[in-house]
Amino acid sequence: MVEIGRKIKQYRRQLDLTQEELAQRTELTKGYISQLENDLCSPSIATLEDILSVLGVSLRDFFAEERLDKVVYTQADYFVSDSDNGKLTWLIPNSQVKQMEPIILTLNEGQQSIERYPFEGEEFGYVLYGAVDVVCGSSRFRVKKGETFSLDGKQQHTIQNAKNGESKLLWVTTPSNF
Repeated sequence: MVEIGRKIKQYRRQLDLTQEELAQRTELTKGYISQLENDLCSPSIATLEDILSVLGVSLRDFFAEERLDKVVYTQADYFVSDSDNGKLTWLIPNSQVKQMEPIILTLNEGQQSIERYPFEGEEFGYVLYGAVDVVCGSSRFRVKKGETFSLDGKQQHTIQNAKNGESKLLWVTTPSNF
């Protein structure tokens, strides 16, 4: 259930308006605004539209359900994909709608990631175990367990396992584009 009064008060305070100022701008009384904010009365649609107009909020946005994004993800949420370019574990489902996309990249001996082509954004990696080489053109950067790397997305590159055995890293790109 939408608490109309609470939401009006919230928007009013965000604009740093007093009840009296809101009342003057809507041609209502301060007492009526107080009653609304305390959910002691309900406004007509026309009155609510007038109030929301002053507050800079559309009816649609005012009545939109407040939705909390999921905060905690478990292994049951992960999506895993195996290929010749290593095992990718997407840690947040549907992360393409977010600004960043974290994955776990697991590379077996001799494996490397797909070639990452230039894009507008950034990448970050943290080696969980093993070691990897970040290869950008003719440059090669060794990143060991507990170390990180950060790249501008404009750099075409691959990530190669630099150890005998398996290497694993947390790899984050922003915006999402894996």
